[in-house]
This record gives sequence, structure tokens and C-alpha cells, in this order.
Amino acid sequence: MDLRNLLLVTAILLPLEIAAVDIPITDSWFGGFQAGACVAITTSLNGWTASLKFSDDVHSVEIWVAKVTKVSSREYRLQNEAFNPILNVGDQFCFSFVGRVTGNVTPKITFSFNGVGDSGSVASTPSSSSSSTTRSSSSSTTRSSSSTAAPSTGGSTANKDYMDALAKSILFYYAQRSGKLPANNPIPWRGDSALSDCVPGGWYDAGDHVKFGLPMASTTTLLLWSLYAFKDGYSAAQQLDAMYDVIKWPLDYFLKAWNSNTKRLTVQVGDGNADHSFWGRPEQMTMSRPCQEVSTSSPGSDVAAETAAALALGAITFKDKDTTYAAQLLTAAESLYAFAKTSRGVFSGASPFYVSSGDKDELCVAGVWLYRATRNAQYLNDARSFSDGAYIWALSWDDKRAACQELLYEETKTSSYRDAVTGFLQTWLPGGSVAYTPCGLAWRDQWGTTRYAANVAFLALVAAEAGLNTAQYRKWGVEQINYILGDNKHNGGCFSFEIGHGKQYPQQPHHRGASCPNLPATCGDAQLNADAPSPQILYGALVGGPDRQDFYQDKRTDYIQNEVATDYNSGFQGALAAINHLVATNNFPQTNNKCPCNP
Repeated sequence: MDLRNLLLVTAILLPLEIAAVDIPITDSWFGGFQAGACVAITTSLNGWTASLKFSDDVHSVEIWVAKVTKVSSREYRLQNEAFNPILNVGDQFCFSFVGRVTGNVTPKITFSFNGVGDSGSVASTPSSSSSSTTRSSSSSTTRSSSSTAAPSTGGSTANKDYMDALAKSILFYYAQRSGKLPANNPIPWRGDSALSDCVPGGWYDAGDHVKFGLPMASTTTLLLWSLYAFKDGYSAAQQLDAMYDVIKWPLDYFLKAWNSNTKRLTVQVGDGNADHSFWGRPEQMTMSRPCQEVSTSSPGSDVAAETAAALALGAITFKDKDTTYAAQLLTAAESLYAFAKTSRGVFSGASPFYVSSGDKDELCVAGVWLYRATRNAQYLNDARSFSDGAYIWALSWDDKRAACQELLYEETKTSSYRDAVTGFLQTWLPGGSVAYTPCGLAWRDQWGTTRYAANVAFLALVAAEAGLNTAQYRKWGVEQINYILGDNKHNGGCFSFEIGHGKQYPQQPHHRGASCPNLPATCGDAQLNADAPSPQILYGALVGGPDRQDFYQDKRTDYIQNEVATDYNSGFQGALAAINHLVATNNFPQTNNKCPCNP
């Protein structure tokens, strides 16, 4: 069912009368409720007002597709925003809102366009029975309902412990948590930290202690996408509960970071230069941790839109587990997206560490996930307007154009989106423009080599599920992950670039907390420069990886090959979930890695 179980409102609109249709309540709790619907437009409007009337007192109404004026506690006047004054015949005006009440009150609600009459009624069937622009979103347990069923590619035997690799990747995200840690914290060497941050919680970005908004949101979106597409892969590895637990941490942070009343989003906590001059535990930081925000006067639509995408996908993810929490996430996602769409401009405050190349890709991805959460066709139309068919270099925290094209193909089956996805992946497959190491890793850049390969492996496995070159993409995607997990020649072979997986793995990640011995021992530059294994095992972290010739140096001071970061693990973890799905469905492909691990 659709996240809000929205009902399609069918109406015949006549001029100079007042429309009145019942609006269903889709969720309620003590002190509030959520309601919404889609109204068919059969008379063109250029500038509009509308009314919401209630059978009981409602203290306030929060809605983001209209300006709100309180007429009385039982009537609110709506007026179009600057971005939606024109409603044309054939459009669907879809909206939702939150009402605040005293106690457990669920009033009867009527909606009317002022100056327009109605001889229609509210349909009694869910929107999934109507046209494709309002059909129900698929359950979070399955892939998108519009995806083509992937053909079977045969069931070869898995040659790696992909379940272990997935479980350990989740542990890495536990190690990156900032704020007050719960009693079930599984990382014994981590404690409470940065409790005085302007917005506590969230994830530290890498081996440092800055909370950068764009890569955190991008990481969250990609991880949630893997849960949406390959939930059975998490279940097969017995990691579903852990994944729900770990992914809620950044979502809670985003809810606290966004103030819909002031339209201000906190997008960074900490100063990169000051932070990078400190080597020690996050629990013992003493440097200033300034906040940076985006607002209508200081826009950052790239990070705002990506955060909205994460919140929307989080709402889909949690709809069957916690409807109240899912409603909070979606309410925040819609208001934040509206802010991003109307306050365009790229956030520059994370320079030189993270500099975004634009905001259209984030707006596109946010539009698709909001469409899947609400089935409001305007979001899908927005996403299509933001898509970009130009050459794509990689899938990364900065550039989500390939993700945008894949998601739009799943929803529309349009050939231009299909061609964009397959064209991008063709550049990554052997014979394309991306270089390969002798042992077969697709090598895009010295910074985050394994990260780029794993991100595209995840996308290839998603595209395979949508019916695109299924056998080829499955084989290639699994082979890239196989290289990362041991099908390489470092240290005689069988070396895993994921820490803690297998018998050989990196001992010296460029990570402050892991380099520190147990308290009360001190930690500082001596630990940075110590040519010895880190006292703490940073389970699951994916290091940057080898150079173009498969050479890798396991040395903490080499912050290129030994960098770890939340975004490094995101596509990697998603690909692992996809591979576990292939094993569970007897579709694991026959692989042929150039340097197979033969322990």
C-alpha cells in the first residue's frame, strides 16, 4: 500500500461555486494527525485559494504546498505558493498536512477550492486502482512495482562469505556514531562524544570528527536504497534488525537538523581544518565545533535535497515498523524538498573537503523517492525535469545522475533513461573508458578506488534486477566485490580491503579512534605515526584501496590508500546485500576473477 494510503479524489469542477470533498486521515497519534489526498483538476486555475474545514478544534496546520491562514480553530485558508499557482486541466493536486489537536482527536475534514464547485465525491478505492500516476508504492520488502522482473541467471555456488562481510560493514557505521550512545552500543572502545554539538548525533564522516551533511545524507540514501531493493539480502545475513537500528541514527539526526518553521537546515558540525590538526579520540575533543546552516538567504539545495531524499526513503523503510516515525520522516522530507526546490544554490561551506558540482542530481533523486512515498505525480515530473543525460564519471556522494537515471527508468520504462544507465555502465565494463588493474578492479581514481568500484557494482546489481543486461551486470558486479574481498594478489592473495573480513586485511586504517589504545592511555600524533596495527579493529571499514597496478601500502599515514569514510562503505554494503539476495534466490552468477583467492 501507499505510505499514506492516499485516496484519489475524483471531482468535476465547476466555476463560481465552492468545492467540498472529504479528506481521509491517514495516520493519527496523541496530539495530532496526518491527512492528505489528490484532487483531479478539471477547470484550469491561475492562482488559487482553498479551505480546510474540521468538525473539531485543530490548533494548527502544517502544509508545504500552500500558505496557511487560520480563520478559526475549525477552518484554515490555503493560498498557492509561488511555485504552484497554475493548475491545469488533467493535473492532480496532491497534498498532505499535519494537524495539531488536544488529545486523541480525529476530526472529519473537508477541502474546497474557493471559487470552484464540485459534483464529485471521494473514491472508495485506494489510488493503486487508478492510473499509474497515482498507483500505490511497492512495499519496502520488494523492489519497485514498476521494475521488470529480472530473469534467472542460474545458481552458482557463492565463493565468499558475503554474509560476514555485510555484518561487519554495519559494525563500521556503529563505530562512526556521534552523540550519546545507547546501552546496546556494540563497539566497546567507543563512548559518548560531542554532546554539546548544536545538533547532537549523526555520523562522523571518516577517520576525523566532522559531521559533513552532504556525504552523510548521500550515504544514508544509498544504504536505504539497498534495504529497499534487497531487504531479503539483509534478512538472509540475519542483519535486518541491525540495519534498521543503524540507519535510524542519521535519520534521527536529520530530523533534529531541519527546522521547518525557520527553514534552516544544519549541514555541518565541526571545522575541517581544526579537526584535521587533532589526532585523538572523539570522546576527548577540545576544539571548537562550529555549526553551518543553509537557509533561504544562504541556500544549499544540493545538501537539502539529498537530506530530503534520505528522509523520504526512510519513511518508506519504516512505514511497516513505526507509522508515527515514518510520518515524521515524510513530513520533514516534503517540507525540506520544498525548501530545496525554491531556494536553489550549492552549499560551499564544506570546501575544500567536499565541493558539490550541482544540485539537479540531488533534486532528481529526492523527487523520485518522494514520488514513491506519496504517489504525488508532481514529484515524478520534477525528477524528470532535473534529470541530466550528459556524460557521467562515477556514482558518488557528489554525483547521483546515474542513480537518477536508474530510478526514472524503473518508474517510466522510458528508453532514454534505459540508454543512459546502460551507457554509463558500459563505460565501466571491460572495454569501456574506465581503467582496470591487472587483477581486474575497475580503477577510476586514486582516492577511494574501492569506493567507486563498489558504488557502480551496486548500481549494476540494481539495474540487473530491473531487467537490464541481467546476466552481464550480475557477473561484473559480483566480480568487483570479489576483488575487494580477496580476489587480488596483495600479500600473496586473499587480501580483503574490508577490515576484519578474512585472514588478511588492513591493520592501519587512517582513523583516529581506532588508532588509540584503551583509556586511560593517551592518544596523539605518536599513534598516527606508529608503524603498527591499530589497537582497535575497525570492523567492516572499507579502505581506499590499491593503485592502478594493484599495489597497496598498509600504512596509517598514507591517507589515500588507507582512508575510510561512511560513503566508502555505502555502495559496498548495498552490493553485499544484493549478492546475498542472489544467493538466497539461487541466482548467484558464474564468476571468473583474474586473481582468484585459493587459500
